[in-house]
Amino acid sequence: MAAVSSGSAIVDVSRFDLKQAPWHCDQLERGKVLFFSHVPFDFPDADREFLLSQKQTGSRFHKNISYRPAKDLLKGVDENSPDRERMNTIMRDFSASVTKFVSQFLAPYAGKMKLDFASFRPLEEQGRDLSLHKRNDLLHVDAFPSRPTHGARILRVFANINPSVGRVWNVGEPFHDFLPKLMQKKKIGPSNSLGRTLAHMASKIGLPVPDRSPYDEFMLYLHDWLKENADFQKNTPKQELIFPPGSAWMVYTDGVPHAAMSGQYALEQTFIVPRKALVTPQVAPCQVLEDGNYVPRARAV
Repeated sequence: MAAVSSGSAIVDVSRFDLKQAPWHCDQLERGKVLFFSHVPFDFPDADREFLLSQKQTGSRFHKNISYRPAKDLLKGVDENSPDRERMNTIMRDFSASVTKFVSQFLAPYAGKMKLDFASFRPLEEQGRDLSLHKRNDLLHVDAFPSRPTHGARILRVFANINPSVGRVWNVGEPFHDFLPKLMQKKKIGPSNSLGRTLAHMASKIGLPVPDRSPYDEFMLYLHDWLKENADFQKNTPKQELIFPPGSAWMVYTDGVPHAAMSGQYALEQTFIVPRKALVTPQVAPCQVLEDGNYVPRARAV
């Protein structure tokens, strides 16, 4: 099991019962990290060995690799790489396998969630030279600048395929706990309503500009604000989670401040879960922000 203390944010579901699917959803929505001691979906050893072999030929995969299932599109691998086709097949199969598992394990979401991007992360997280807002080792909540969710939630499934080294995270309090306390101390939020209005108009006439809701603008602001705020990074309650080699986990990364402190060779698949599919909608970030009058109320999506 992941190396954490009792009362942890992590829940070991290695021995799961599919009849507990609503409970699994509830735990995730309340900010728990669901942990599997072994990868619970099909992932062939040959695919794992191929990905790990890149440590000898890392120049071909010099950054994170992303896969877009809707378009069967691979990013981050040179067009002329001899391994491109194999990598595309591995990522396609990985995405399909995770989706099949999640549709059963989290049955209330089946047929309602949207399949988003997948990624392979071959780089060591510790010591990466990244700009402040792109750093993974600072606590943050996820928000996608180019893919606004309009209140839908960001569910991510991870697998540590490193054969010998754990992946280390820090996690903070769930959104519905930390955000109201934060707002009591200092009310924060974006102020550029004109920019949002112009973006909305541009999107409506077909320009390639993300049409962000007030919720999306707030979450993007919060992502950056948390990383910029040294007091939050130092003093907010947090736990260290160590995900052992060969393990997997899932978490709503929009609702749990998290930071990847170290680790190499991880796979990840993202799903967008609409508000109408949630089993505990009252703790969803969008609902928390609406209840606190921090963003306008919007139609549930």
